[in-house]
Amino acid sequence: MIILPAIDIINKQPVRLYQGDYAQKEIVGESITELGKQFEKQGAQYLHLVDLDGAKEGKLVNQQIICETAKALTIPVEVGGGIRNMETAAYYLEHGVERIILGTAAIENEAFLKEALSAYKDRIAVGLDCKQGNVCTRGWLNDSQIDYLEFAKHLEALGVKTIIFTDIATDGTLKGPNISMLKRLKQQVSVNIIASGGIKDISHIHSLKELGLYGAITGKAMYAQTLNLSEALRLCETD
Repeated sequence: MIILPAIDIINKQPVRLYQGDYAQKEIVGESITELGKQFEKQGAQYLHLVDLDGAKEGKLVNQQIICETAKALTIPVEVGGGIRNMETAAYYLEHGVERIILGTAAIENEAFLKEALSAYKDRIAVGLDCKQGNVCTRGWLNDSQIDYLEFAKHLEALGVKTIIFTDIATDGTLKGPNISMLKRLKQQVSVNIIASGGIKDISHIHSLKELGLYGAITGKAMYAQTLNLSEALRLCETD
């Protein structure tokens, strides 16, 4: 299992939210690029960036600093937030970003998802952001009433290779990931699953690794210093 340190971005600043609430933001550093370099130095294999302004507004907002960061690192970077058409997808994938994450667009515009998958294949991931089992869109502000398991199976049928699962109720809370939902998801689909949200400490990394997941995203736990990134990376290197 790989560990992906997360940097969420609002107004070009690295932040963390509590349960996806834009009003409850905490600035966690001065420079997105420098944070990324710190994670790379500690041994991170991948960096996870989210343009929260872009997710909310439905267009690229912080793309300049994101691409600058991607080009400044030697590890691959994945990005989500505000990617709603082929033009914005191509912008990132042609400016240093390895993988993009479609969220709202994957639900509201399936034609775009299919076109992106056809053009970029496994460089396309889909974010499955859930609240009480339903998929949410537009920066977690809208509940789609779509069951997350049914949607995951549909995504797999379309050719999606990587799903990033977030239970909004646990995100930023440090109360632990939703293991039961992740376990059900792992049983229903055979795609790569990245768990996101709720991780507090090394015990949660242990639990996610035992599920046999492809990856885990951690943000607030690192900033709150309840999880040591280097320790988590060492754990995931072992069989």
